[in-house]
Parts: sequence; C-alpha cells; structure tokens
Amino acid sequence: MRTTQIHNLDNTDQFKNQLLIWSQQFDDVVWLDSNNYKQNYSNYEAVLAVDAFTSIQTNFEGSFDMLKEYQTNVNDWIFGYLTYDLKNDVEDLSSKNFDSLEFPDLYFFQPKKLFLFKGDQVEIQYLNCVDDAFEEDLKNICHCEACLSADREVQRGNLSNEENQVKIKLRIHKDEYFEKVKNMLAHIHRGDIYEANFCQEFYAENTSIHPLETYLKLNSISKPPFATFLKFGNKYLLSASPERYLKREGEVIISQPIKGTAKRSEDILEDEKLKEVLSQDIKERSENIMIVDLVRNDLSKTAIKGSVKVEELTKVYTFDQVHQMISTVTSKIEETTHAVDVIKSTFPMGSMTGAPKISAMRIIEDLEETKRGLYSGSVGYFSPTGDFDFNVVIRSILYNETKKYVSYSVGSAITAKSDPLQEYEECLVKAKAMRTVLES
Repeated sequence: MRTTQIHNLDNTDQFKNQLLIWSQQFDDVVWLDSNNYKQNYSNYEAVLAVDAFTSIQTNFEGSFDMLKEYQTNVNDWIFGYLTYDLKNDVEDLSSKNFDSLEFPDLYFFQPKKLFLFKGDQVEIQYLNCVDDAFEEDLKNICHCEACLSADREVQRGNLSNEENQVKIKLRIHKDEYFEKVKNMLAHIHRGDIYEANFCQEFYAENTSIHPLETYLKLNSISKPPFATFLKFGNKYLLSASPERYLKREGEVIISQPIKGTAKRSEDILEDEKLKEVLSQDIKERSENIMIVDLVRNDLSKTAIKGSVKVEELTKVYTFDQVHQMISTVTSKIEETTHAVDVIKSTFPMGSMTGAPKISAMRIIEDLEETKRGLYSGSVGYFSPTGDFDFNVVIRSILYNETKKYVSYSVGSAITAKSDPLQEYEECLVKAKAMRTVLES
C-alpha cells in the first residue's frame, strides 16, 4: 500500500539536486531525468526510486521468466536494468569476452520511496509509510544543498589528484580497430549480415571517481532526454543517453531507435549545414531504415495484426553534443499481452545489434574484445498497471567502486558503405563527453 503526497516546488532544479544528494545514503538508487527535453510520449520530467523493499537479481538463464513472475507478483512500481547479455536468454548465444565490471545480468527492485516530477510539482509515494516520514525526509532533503557545497570541497581535496591521473586506455587500438571493421565488412560483402553495431571499450584501472559528481558533470555537458544515475551497492551507471528503447502506454508500444550521428559546431551556419548534411546522408539514412525494419519486425511479434506503424522516419534531432537521426515506430498490443513478453520479444534493441539480428550478434561477440554488460542494455521501470519506459544505455560511464575500474564504450553501425576511418572518428565524437568528464 502506497501513501502519496504532492508538493509544489519553488525551485525544481534546486530540489532535484538536493534530492540526488539525499539519495546517496541508499544502496539502491535509480534516477531518470529528461532534462526538460520536450519529447513526445513522456509521462514524467524526472523520477527517483530509492531503498529496496523487495528485489530480484539474476544471471541470464531464465531471466525474463523470473522477471515476469516478479513483476506480476509484486504488482507495484519496480525499477532496474537489463544488460545486453540477456540476449543469451532470448537466443542460443553466449558471452565469453572479458568483463571487469561484473554487473549481474538483471536487477530490479521495488522502491520504498518514489519521487515523480511534473512541472513545478513532485508526487512522493512511500510504501508502508510510517507517521511523519514525509516531513522528516523533506526536512533532510532541503538541507542537502549546504551538504553538497561541503561535499564538493571535501571531494576536491580527496579526489582531485586521483581524478587528474585518470589514464584512459583503449581495449582495441586504432590499427586493430581498422582490421576488425574490415573483417565486419567482409561478412557484409559475403551476405552474412547487412549491418552490425561494432563497439569498443575505453577504460581506467586503479581509479577512484566520485560517482554523483561525475554524473552531474556529464549531465551538464550533454543534457540528454534519458539521463540516468544508477547505484547498485558498489556499482554505478552514469548515463547521458539520448535514446529511448521501448515504452508502453496502455495498449500502445513505442520504440525510437537512433542511427546516424553528426558533430555539432559553435558556428550557427556551419551547425545547420552539418544537420542538413546528416539528414540527406545516404549511408546514415540506410543505417536508420534498416534498423526501423528490424524494429517493425520485432514489434510485430506481439502486435495486433496491422497495427505496426512508422510514425516518424529518419528525423534529425539536435542535442548539446551531437545531431542524431531518430525514427519512431509504434504498435498496439492486446490487453492480455504481458509487459515482459513485449520486452523479451524485442531485446536487445535493434539499434545496438544489427540485421539480421541473430547473425549480427554472433559476429559482434566474435570481433569485440569486451563483454558489453550494462552498456547497450537498458534502465527503466514498470508501473503498477504494467506500463513501462526504458532507455538505451549509451554515452555512459560504468564504475565498479570496489575494483576501482572505470569504463565507457562507444560504437557505430557498420554497413557496406562504411569507411573504417570515418567510423573510428564517429566513435571519438560519441566518446568526447565521457572522456572530458573523466580527464578534467
């Protein structure tokens, strides 16, 4: 049973910052922030879930069945993540690449405390609420701004030397990257696949970072519509994702794959030119359209016949760091179709795999050096009604605090028209914000 209060906010941004600092006392934290990006299909501008009442943690084997049972039985809000390697539960695949982050394959929790932001209001929902819990927490939250200033000074003193010594290493060096892309192109020319998303890891060992500070810096640079701060014990995700994976609103399913990237320019005229060139780029459009076809096929597995529609095709959107080409595909499902079945039938998202999907995933696994884990997986939530909203974990820093291991990965879509040098440069554009934050 949840108890609800609604509060009007004088300064929403300040309250959000205070709330995030207050949340760090808990082992289980999911913060989702749209950064006030005016996007379609959004229910909330930001959401915070903390403090697990119940939870589920699994490896990939039988993970979707266990999640389905958990979500059905809890019948409440649950928040968590799906790693890319749940592909091994969906298809006859495996993941044997190097993994130094060691996130469980799936984790969800039922939060005791939930904060839902809309405009200048926050709706607070507490599970099994005790007397005065709201008032006590609000008092503590409102004192957290002063704590933030003090904490920043302490962290600057304690971590500045370590932060300045962050040494980013490449899991795949430039020449090896070129060879691997040529190998991928050989698969394409043989007809094994049409397209595959090939990713590489950048990492730092024996490195300590301050997770919340790092997230705030990354978010301030990018201001993306699907930003995420996730804390799971000693493991963290700091994400500036611009991409929605999948959302359910009643009988409607929405997918918004991104394929096609161009850098920004400080010169207004040049920036508009870069945007226009991206919108007309044959290679980028073909990448996007191939993934749209894949998404249409995935959604058709659970859709009411004839309900799959492309609402928007290859539209270019502008973000602080890059221009992106985004399409929107929708479908309708029967009321009896289970939410987890819709996710399972579309996972992993087509924008991070390729086409045909299974063949692309096999080739990706062979050529990449690192187990993807949470990167190119998804973070999100299920509501009590079975609606859900999940992002794509890209433009993200992953951190295992115990192992002092920091990682970020980037990728690009390889097609028959790909040039290895251009693909490499695209990866560097996507990596810029994460590298800047870690090395500053």
